[in-house]
Amino acid sequence: FHTWTVEEVEQFEAQHAVGSKARLALALLLYTGQRRSDVVLLGKQHVRDGWLTFTQVKGRRRKPVRLSLPILAELQQILDVTPSSGLTFLTSDRGSPYTAESFGNRFRAWCREAGLPHCSPHGLRKAAASRLAERGATAHEIMAVTGHRTLKEVQRYT
Repeated sequence: FHTWTVEEVEQFEAQHAVGSKARLALALLLYTGQRRSDVVLLGKQHVRDGWLTFTQVKGRRRKPVRLSLPILAELQQILDVTPSSGLTFLTSDRGSPYTAESFGNRFRAWCREAGLPHCSPHGLRKAAASRLAERGATAHEIMAVTGHRTLKEVQRYT
């Protein structure tokens, strides 16, 4: 999967205003470093004292990974102004929660609208890990955010 560049993030943001579902989706993916299967489940019930606490979907039955991530100011600003109802931050136009697959399809459509047909939700997970590395985070610190279980996987992402 293609790792998003800073310019591609800016291009998406220019197309999709703060307050839109597309911009919220981008922010959740980029500022949490999570998979689409996790982002579609996140909601107000996961927020306590400025932190998101949840168990990742991948491997939850065999080797669950529970994460507590600070809600960065950039994400909080977008959460504050984006309408959401129900148990998830992201809902379809019908008001129902997305499945991981339907969200992936919708997000790719938002990417095409922004002139970024080569970009995907997973590329933002990789971009989040890369940004952390560029800011001096260690591989173990990146693992604490992304939930990866091996250093090899974090190194592949960064």
